[in-house]
Amino acid sequence: MARLSIFPLAGAILYPGLTLPLHIFEPRYCALVSDCLARDRRIGMIQPREDGPESKTHPALFEMGCVGHIGDIETLEGGRFNIVLEGVSRFRTLHELEVKTPFRQIEADLIEEVECRALAPVERALFEREARDFARAHGYRVDWEQVSRLDDTSLINGVAQIAPFDAASKQALLEAADVPERCALLVQLMQFYGRRDGDDHRATLQ
Repeated sequence: MARLSIFPLAGAILYPGLTLPLHIFEPRYCALVSDCLARDRRIGMIQPREDGPESKTHPALFEMGCVGHIGDIETLEGGRFNIVLEGVSRFRTLHELEVKTPFRQIEADLIEEVECRALAPVERALFEREARDFARAHGYRVDWEQVSRLDDTSLINGVAQIAPFDAASKQALLEAADVPERCALLVQLMQFYGRRDGDDHRATLQ
């Protein structure tokens, strides 16, 4: 069990082994970074729930997030920071703590990542085909030669972290049990979000 200071931020997903750059400017989160630097340099990244009770200061949260270790840091004027978080471990929230700090804190269980099987060649090929179609439909430029050299975990988690899906979809990807399950869900989501509305070119659920 771990005590974590958390940064609730919709769409900002972090995975173990990956990095997440952040510009910190709100006073309460500047205080969070200063506090973490004085202690263990750990921040819990977690998403607020869109379907929870509305509250600007204490929105409802998803249960699972990822611990990030503050690696690179740049101190700016006015107490602001540019930081790079290095993903350490996913966590599952046990309960929120009553604290006097301007930022929220929780107790959580850290999730030990188990070694999973490699993607089957047919799974990898299907993923890369759907990724190419998705990138082409949305006008993204991708170095596919470099993509082909990535290992399964770096590829699948990397795409899951930056994919332009809604918060609930990105959360489902984070909560997937392992890389093959996350890969299968990514394929479904790319097919789903790859559909285009002919009138305004938005992704559509129809």
